[in-house]
Amino acid sequence: MDIEDHLFKNIKFLKSPNFNERPNEENISLIVIHCISLPPKKYGGNYVEKFFLNKLRNSDNKYFESIKDLKVSSHLYVKRDGEIIQFVPFNKRAWHAGKSIFRGVPDCNDYSIGIELEGSEDDFFSKEQYSSLIIATKAIIERYPSTNKENIIGHSDISPGRKTDPGRFFEWNRYLESL
Repeated sequence: MDIEDHLFKNIKFLKSPNFNERPNEENISLIVIHCISLPPKKYGGNYVEKFFLNKLRNSDNKYFESIKDLKVSSHLYVKRDGEIIQFVPFNKRAWHAGKSIFRGVPDCNDYSIGIELEGSEDDFFSKEQYSSLIIATKAIIERYPSTNKENIIGHSDISPGRKTDPGRFFEWNRYLESL
């Protein structure tokens, strides 16, 4: 995969309005792995895409009423079939980590790339997702060398007590050993 102008070439780009400028775009040094499904534990469809684009209709599911005021995005979203969708250019600050800290440095959104996997904290991820995640991560590390294997973390690790994703079924060894 090639990155040009901070976007993956040849994948779908849906520009989320939920981003802003990084304090220092040269400081991209962390990759944060998340998981999401909307409604919770339901896969398929395009509700996550709509959520990141602020186009989710509350009337489609009762759960959506509880998240209607959230403004969220990630740089990448990897669906169960391995499709990757980009929502925010890598040099911009996506809104994925919230209140967070990594190695004593707060506000991880300032210096991280967020990757959401379609899934749940208490479910397995597909082989297609691992394959796409590995390919995307290798390309990110090549383009942004400070995002090395040692600087890849789960959302639960930078927001302990507040977040639990990607969850206990995410195969960290499988992922990291393939990079």
